[in-house]
Amino acid sequence: MQRFVCEQNIVHFERLLHETADPTVQNTVRPLLASAKRQLALLNSVASGADATPLEQRRRQHGDADTIRRQFQPEFDASPHPYMLLDPGPGLVIIDINDAYATATLTDRAEIVGRSLFEIFPDNPDDPLADGVSNLYSSLRIVGETGRAHAMAIQRYDIRNPDGTFVERHWQPINSPIHDTTGHLAYLLHHVEDVTAQVAARP
Repeated sequence: MQRFVCEQNIVHFERLLHETADPTVQNTVRPLLASAKRQLALLNSVASGADATPLEQRRRQHGDADTIRRQFQPEFDASPHPYMLLDPGPGLVIIDINDAYATATLTDRAEIVGRSLFEIFPDNPDDPLADGVSNLYSSLRIVGETGRAHAMAIQRYDIRNPDGTFVERHWQPINSPIHDTTGHLAYLLHHVEDVTAQVAARP
Protein backbone atom coordinates (compact mmCIF):
# COMPACT_ATOMS: atom_id res chain seq x y z
CA MET A 1 0.00 0.00 0.00
CA GLN A 2 2.82 2.40 0.91
CA ARG A 3 4.56 1.66 -2.37
CA PHE A 4 1.33 2.28 -4.31
CA VAL A 5 0.88 5.65 -2.59
CA CYS A 6 4.46 6.66 -3.47
CA GLU A 7 3.98 5.64 -7.09
CA GLN A 8 0.74 7.61 -7.35
CA ASN A 9 2.32 10.66 -5.73
CA ILE A 10 5.22 10.56 -8.19
CA VAL A 11 2.83 10.47 -11.14
CA HIS A 12 0.78 13.30 -9.63
CA PHE A 13 3.77 15.54 -8.82
CA GLU A 14 5.43 14.97 -12.21
CA ARG A 15 2.18 15.92 -13.92
CA LEU A 16 1.94 19.10 -11.86
CA LEU A 17 5.49 20.10 -12.77
CA HIS A 18 4.79 19.44 -16.43
CA GLU A 19 1.56 21.40 -16.46
CA THR A 20 2.47 24.51 -14.45
CA ALA A 21 4.83 27.38 -15.15
CA ASP A 22 4.17 28.96 -11.76
CA PRO A 23 7.55 29.04 -9.94
CA THR A 24 5.86 28.99 -6.53
CA VAL A 25 4.05 25.76 -7.37
CA GLN A 26 7.21 24.29 -8.90
CA ASN A 27 9.25 25.14 -5.80
CA THR A 28 6.61 23.47 -3.65
CA VAL A 29 6.25 20.35 -5.79
CA ARG A 30 9.93 19.58 -6.49
CA PRO A 31 10.80 18.68 -2.88
CA LEU A 32 7.63 16.59 -2.64
CA LEU A 33 8.60 14.72 -5.80
CA ALA A 34 12.15 14.14 -4.55
CA SER A 35 10.79 12.84 -1.25
CA ALA A 36 8.34 10.45 -2.94
CA LYS A 37 11.05 9.08 -5.25
CA ARG A 38 13.40 8.60 -2.29
CA GLN A 39 10.74 6.79 -0.29
CA LEU A 40 9.88 4.50 -3.20
CA ALA A 41 13.58 3.68 -3.72
CA LEU A 42 13.96 2.83 -0.04
CA LEU A 43 10.85 0.62 -0.05
CA ASN A 44 11.99 -1.23 -3.18
CA SER A 45 15.56 -1.65 -1.96
CA VAL A 46 14.31 -3.30 1.23
CA ALA A 47 11.73 -5.47 -0.53
CA SER A 48 13.72 -6.73 -3.51
CA GLY A 49 17.07 -4.97 -3.75
CA ALA A 50 18.26 -4.71 -7.34
CA ASP A 51 17.64 -8.34 -8.28
CA ALA A 52 14.12 -9.39 -9.22
CA THR A 53 14.98 -13.09 -8.84
CA PRO A 54 13.01 -14.69 -5.97
CA LEU A 55 15.12 -15.05 -2.82
CA GLU A 56 14.97 -18.84 -2.61
CA GLN A 57 15.98 -19.15 -6.23
CA ARG A 58 18.90 -16.77 -5.63
CA ARG A 59 20.11 -18.91 -2.73
CA ARG A 60 20.14 -21.99 -4.92
CA GLN A 61 21.93 -20.17 -7.72
CA HIS A 62 24.84 -18.62 -5.90
CA GLY A 63 26.71 -21.55 -4.46
CA ASP A 64 29.96 -20.39 -6.05
CA ALA A 65 29.67 -16.68 -5.15
CA ASP A 66 32.32 -17.01 -2.43
CA THR A 67 34.69 -18.65 -4.90
CA ILE A 68 34.18 -15.80 -7.35
CA ARG A 69 34.81 -13.26 -4.61
CA ARG A 70 38.08 -14.89 -3.57
CA GLN A 71 39.28 -14.58 -7.16
CA PHE A 72 38.89 -10.81 -7.37
CA GLN A 73 39.41 -9.90 -3.67
CA PRO A 74 43.18 -9.19 -3.92
CA GLU A 75 42.68 -6.78 -6.82
CA PHE A 76 39.65 -5.23 -5.09
CA ASP A 77 41.63 -4.62 -1.91
CA ALA A 78 44.71 -3.24 -3.65
CA SER A 79 42.94 -0.91 -6.08
CA PRO A 80 43.64 2.82 -5.60
CA HIS A 81 40.12 3.45 -6.91
CA PRO A 82 37.12 3.43 -4.54
CA TYR A 83 35.01 0.26 -4.76
CA MET A 84 32.07 -1.12 -2.80
CA LEU A 85 30.68 -4.64 -3.19
CA LEU A 86 26.94 -5.11 -2.67
CA ASP A 87 24.60 -8.04 -2.33
CA PRO A 88 21.97 -7.36 -5.01
CA GLY A 89 19.23 -8.95 -2.90
CA PRO A 90 16.76 -7.34 -0.46
CA GLY A 91 18.33 -4.60 1.60
CA LEU A 92 21.30 -4.09 -0.72
CA VAL A 93 23.67 -5.20 2.03
CA ILE A 94 27.24 -3.93 1.88
CA ILE A 95 29.50 -6.97 1.45
CA ASP A 96 32.80 -5.08 1.45
CA ILE A 97 34.57 -1.83 0.65
CA ASN A 98 38.21 -1.25 -0.13
CA ASP A 99 40.48 1.23 1.64
CA ALA A 100 40.17 3.78 -1.17
CA TYR A 101 36.37 3.74 -0.79
CA ALA A 102 36.61 4.13 2.99
CA THR A 103 38.89 7.13 2.56
CA ALA A 104 36.72 8.76 -0.11
CA THR A 105 33.47 8.34 1.84
CA LEU A 106 34.80 9.00 5.37
CA THR A 107 33.67 5.56 6.48
CA ASP A 108 35.20 2.62 8.31
CA ARG A 109 35.19 -0.80 6.71
CA ALA A 110 34.53 -2.66 9.95
CA GLU A 111 31.58 -0.43 10.84
CA ILE A 112 29.61 -0.55 7.60
CA VAL A 113 30.12 -4.07 6.21
CA GLY A 114 26.95 -6.10 6.72
CA ARG A 115 24.68 -3.07 6.87
CA SER A 116 22.17 -1.77 4.33
CA LEU A 117 23.46 0.60 1.68
CA PHE A 118 20.96 3.37 2.32
CA GLU A 119 21.23 3.05 6.08
CA ILE A 120 24.89 4.03 5.73
CA PHE A 121 24.42 6.47 2.85
CA PRO A 122 21.10 8.29 3.26
CA ASP A 123 20.25 11.53 1.51
CA ASN A 124 21.19 14.74 3.28
CA PRO A 125 18.05 15.62 5.29
CA ASP A 126 18.90 19.32 4.98
CA ASP A 127 18.67 19.17 1.18
CA PRO A 128 14.99 18.87 0.20
CA LEU A 129 15.92 18.21 -3.44
CA ALA A 130 18.48 15.47 -2.69
CA ASP A 131 18.15 12.65 -5.21
CA GLY A 132 21.22 10.52 -4.49
CA VAL A 133 19.26 7.61 -3.03
CA SER A 134 16.65 7.46 -5.80
CA ASN A 135 19.18 7.87 -8.61
CA LEU A 136 21.62 5.33 -7.21
CA TYR A 137 18.84 2.80 -6.65
CA SER A 138 17.59 3.33 -10.22
CA SER A 139 21.08 2.67 -11.56
CA LEU A 140 21.55 -0.47 -9.48
CA ARG A 141 18.14 -1.71 -10.60
CA ILE A 142 19.11 -1.15 -14.24
CA VAL A 143 22.23 -3.26 -13.68
CA GLY A 144 20.15 -5.96 -11.99
CA GLU A 145 17.59 -6.05 -14.79
CA THR A 146 19.94 -5.77 -17.78
CA GLY A 147 23.04 -7.56 -16.49
CA ARG A 148 25.12 -4.70 -17.87
CA ALA A 149 27.22 -1.95 -16.31
CA HIS A 150 25.57 1.44 -15.92
CA ALA A 151 27.42 4.78 -15.75
CA MET A 152 25.52 7.45 -13.88
CA ALA A 153 25.68 11.17 -14.58
CA ILE A 154 27.72 13.18 -12.09
CA GLN A 155 25.71 12.94 -8.90
CA ARG A 156 25.61 15.17 -5.86
CA TYR A 157 25.44 12.80 -2.90
CA ASP A 158 26.45 14.35 0.41
CA ILE A 159 28.14 12.14 3.00
CA ARG A 160 28.47 12.27 6.75
CA ASN A 161 31.79 13.12 8.33
CA PRO A 162 32.84 11.39 11.58
CA ASP A 163 30.79 13.76 13.75
CA GLY A 164 27.64 13.07 11.70
CA THR A 165 27.56 16.37 9.80
CA PHE A 166 26.74 16.11 6.12
CA VAL A 167 29.37 17.49 3.74
CA GLU A 168 28.80 18.25 0.07
CA ARG A 169 30.23 15.72 -2.37
CA HIS A 170 29.85 15.13 -6.10
CA TRP A 171 30.63 11.73 -7.62
CA GLN A 172 31.05 9.98 -10.94
CA PRO A 173 29.54 6.52 -10.24
CA ILE A 174 29.68 3.35 -12.32
CA ASN A 175 27.74 0.27 -11.25
CA SER A 176 28.62 -3.14 -12.65
CA PRO A 177 27.30 -6.69 -12.32
CA ILE A 178 29.40 -9.64 -11.21
CA HIS A 179 27.94 -12.93 -12.42
CA ASP A 180 28.57 -16.46 -11.23
CA THR A 181 29.65 -19.26 -13.55
CA THR A 182 26.03 -19.91 -14.57
CA GLY A 183 25.45 -16.27 -15.53
CA HIS A 184 23.34 -15.31 -12.54
CA LEU A 185 23.90 -12.03 -10.71
CA ALA A 186 26.08 -12.65 -7.66
CA TYR A 187 27.23 -9.15 -6.69
CA LEU A 188 26.98 -5.50 -7.64
CA LEU A 189 30.24 -3.57 -7.88
CA HIS A 190 29.89 0.14 -7.14
CA HIS A 191 32.76 2.36 -8.25
CA VAL A 192 32.93 6.09 -7.57
CA GLU A 193 35.37 8.89 -8.19
CA ASP A 194 35.10 12.08 -6.14
CA VAL A 195 34.69 14.97 -8.61
CA THR A 196 33.70 17.60 -6.05
CA ALA A 197 36.71 19.81 -6.83
CA GLN A 198 36.00 19.72 -10.57
CA VAL A 199 32.33 20.64 -10.01
CA ALA A 200 33.30 23.49 -7.68
CA ALA A 201 35.75 24.82 -10.27
CA ARG A 202 33.10 25.18 -12.95
CA PRO A 203 32.31 28.79 -13.89
